[in-house]
Amino acid sequence: MQSDTQPQTRRGRRPAPAPRRRISIVGIIGDLLVTAGVLVLLFVVWQLWIGDAIIGAQFKDEGKSLSESWAADPLPPAPTAGTATAAPAQPTSPPTADPPALPQPGDAERFGVVHIPRFGADYQFPLAGGVSSARTLDPIGLGHYPDTAMPGQVGNFAIAGHRGSHGAPFADLPSLHVGDAVVVETQDGWYTYRYRNLEYVRPDGVNVLLPLPQQPEIEATDRIITMTTCSPRYGFSERAIAYGVFESYTPRTEAGPPTSLTSGAA
Repeated sequence: MQSDTQPQTRRGRRPAPAPRRRISIVGIIGDLLVTAGVLVLLFVVWQLWIGDAIIGAQFKDEGKSLSESWAADPLPPAPTAGTATAAPAQPTSPPTADPPALPQPGDAERFGVVHIPRFGADYQFPLAGGVSSARTLDPIGLGHYPDTAMPGQVGNFAIAGHRGSHGAPFADLPSLHVGDAVVVETQDGWYTYRYRNLEYVRPDGVNVLLPLPQQPEIEATDRIITMTTCSPRYGFSERAIAYGVFESYTPRTEAGPPTSLTSGAA
């Protein structure tokens, strides 16, 4: 005998709902910290590489503009300690003379452009009075230590620049070769120095600024350039000090700049 009752079909079970992710304060803080870390990393990359390249290019443009303005409006011949040599036969070999006596610049007053051919033909950073980061090094490029000698004078012409920020004009200072030219241009003309050696000192090693560096008991008779920057590149534990000796002064004439600007790399 067959039953009229039909078997009941079972309804399929619904899948259990996925457990909701619990949002906790700890999780939110963790996400925020990760985001902050990424932003800090991006800022560091910008500050140390991209930003430096952009700021450095701006400084070079300013140095180029300064050079061009001096070429268009040179100063009359300045008084010198001696007599200039005879005019050259060839315009590519301008005369060498005794350097004029330049006055000390005011704080943050632009008075020069530094060229280092080893670092490229476009290396032309403005140089101003003082070594304050806020007033000179950060917004201008290179600074002159007050009360040290001026370009071409007997004694120690000392300048400073950043190595790892704000355009990093002295980023490659330790890579100079003996004999490389360091040319300081002013409205009067060009002062050529030749690199000699490098040393590292503690941050308080101020004897490098003496008229004869590191020699407080000896009277200076040479004309020296001292370039100071931080070491390591992104640290402050030491100072890298590069020295050079004066070679010649080239007054601004129709003959043009010295050959050391184009053949200055040893």
